[in-house]
Amino acid sequence: MKKDIHPDYYENVKITCSCGAVFIAGSTKKELKTEICSQCHPFYTGKQKLVDTAGNVDKFKKKIKAQAEISKIRKGKKIKRARKLKNQAQKEEKKKKTKK
Repeated sequence: MKKDIHPDYYENVKITCSCGAVFIAGSTKKELKTEICSQCHPFYTGKQKLVDTAGNVDKFKKKIKAQAEISKIRKGKKIKRARKLKNQAQKEEKKKKTKK
């Protein structure tokens, strides 16, 4: 193994999470910071926590809410098609009645 090519290894490195939890471990860096750890991760805690720095989650929720509101007002293709066919049938009946 070559000498002086490997980084220094620090035995007692302080790892700090954004939730405030602190862990001690070994690493090649003197200090580490993380956003999610085992104490605040939804998989381990069972709680939902959204880490969103760009606002993508809020945009998505807003989009879904708008779609739900529109879907209450809008009518589907099948209903529109059925109404159209019904109107055409009524027009044909009127034409038949006027011809007689």
